[in-house]
Amino acid sequence: MSTISFEIIKSGLERAFDAQADATARWHDSEPDTATQAGKQVTENEPALAALHRLVLAQHLMNFKLWHVEDIARRKDVGPEVIADCKYRIDGYNQQRNDYMEKVDICMISLMDPLLPPAHEQVRINTESLGMAVDRLSILSLKMFHMLEQAAREDAPEQHRENCRAKLAVLAEQRHDLSRAVMELLDDYARGVKRPKTYYQFKMYNDPDLNPELYGNRKGKA
Repeated sequence: MSTISFEIIKSGLERAFDAQADATARWHDSEPDTATQAGKQVTENEPALAALHRLVLAQHLMNFKLWHVEDIARRKDVGPEVIADCKYRIDGYNQQRNDYMEKVDICMISLMDPLLPPAHEQVRINTESLGMAVDRLSILSLKMFHMLEQAAREDAPEQHRENCRAKLAVLAEQRHDLSRAVMELLDDYARGVKRPKTYYQFKMYNDPDLNPELYGNRKGKA
């Protein structure tokens, strides 16, 4: 059994970020139906890191599905029933997307907890959690894949392709910067400068007990 360290966690996260990009291309040929299927593609040997990778890919799959349903929802040549179906699917995927962000945070904290220095009064809290950063990197991977497609479109004018190549370069820089920021945040955790924390979204619109349009219009309500 290997000993987990911050350096091992950082290396594992870097591989997970690469896996987001690899999965984006692979899933356009064969999309997993479920998060469980997405997680079966994990090749990480360390069990704790493999569990993290499965969550990262599960969260990425929700963004992948969201991306393509959002595309359909923008169509003007389909009936309202198609758009309504898209809305329901978007709500469901978005709920799972946020749930997996929280699970990534919980997993990350469980990995880091034995390694963290004792808490102190001056410890700082970051503006976003690691799970939120993983979500942003997931979306950047999707943007880069689709921007690359646009940059190679033979049916589009050269100016369109040139604009997309410029945007792709910006997206690549943003992904590099965000990945670096995540590694620097882990260094802050290791030094005790900051403390990790899970932030819960508590999405209310899908909860029949919290959305007044749902609990106020239940069938059989007295």
